[in-house]
Amino acid sequence: MYINSAYLHNSRIDFKDKSKPLIVGSCGTYRLYTRPRLPTYRPRGRIDYQLIYIAAGLAHFYFDGKEEIVSAGHMVLYRPKEVQRYEYYGIDNTEVYWVHFTGNNVKNILRQYGMEDKTKVFYSGTSLEYRRIFQEMIQKLQMCKEHYQELLSMLLYQLLILIHRKRNSEKKIRDGFVTKEMEDAISYFSEYYQKEISIEAYAISHHMSVSWFIQNFKKYTGFTPMQYVLSLRITNAENLLETTEYNIAEISNIVGYENPLYFSRIFKKQKGLSPSEYRKRIKN
Repeated sequence: MYINSAYLHNSRIDFKDKSKPLIVGSCGTYRLYTRPRLPTYRPRGRIDYQLIYIAAGLAHFYFDGKEEIVSAGHMVLYRPKEVQRYEYYGIDNTEVYWVHFTGNNVKNILRQYGMEDKTKVFYSGTSLEYRRIFQEMIQKLQMCKEHYQELLSMLLYQLLILIHRKRNSEKKIRDGFVTKEMEDAISYFSEYYQKEISIEAYAISHHMSVSWFIQNFKKYTGFTPMQYVLSLRITNAENLLETTEYNIAEISNIVGYENPLYFSRIFKKQKGLSPSEYRKRIKN
């Protein structure tokens, strides 16, 4: 096991200091290779903030009594007085970095860099820059050269900025992927709405989980996939009722319903009128 840590004024006691916006109190790293288990349990939490970066392996955290396994490329944020319980295992080859900090504007600073009040675990990606900043903070605390406390704050700001940039970059990539997948789905449904469509088969054929697809499609369009298909069928049925002389059975078949009675029930449920009543009202 490798440990390297440092503490402001060489004190391990956590503290609250509101004399400046952001103050680094301690920083360190653990790398587990042979030690079987390294647990931490603070039932009353601490009075400062703690940010933990999982640089390699896995870490086991407990929130509200439930275990959450956090993998490399994620960070965990603890706020003052929050219960802290987590464990590292040698078998997981865990490498973590941590920093404790306080100040009179911490909450707003965290919000500024995308860490909302309820944020606990979030994806940050892995970066050699993260390691460099943590290691430099440790060194500054150990050497205590002139103006080192200001430099520590600047390094922590730099870390928060890098995290924010990384998260925004990942979000754009994810958003771009979601947009393409949803637009492809809309194009597919628009072309084949009159055929029998299996949402599960569509999602699986496009390498998406069914729940993920339905959730993101609804966010993107305001409808579930089946609601969207239904709206296409009803809208096209309305158009056919208004502009053609096709009978109800023919229109039912055109928009994807083999049973005209079932189509009539669906149409009336959506529009408040049966297809024949709808056509009669339009023509009068």
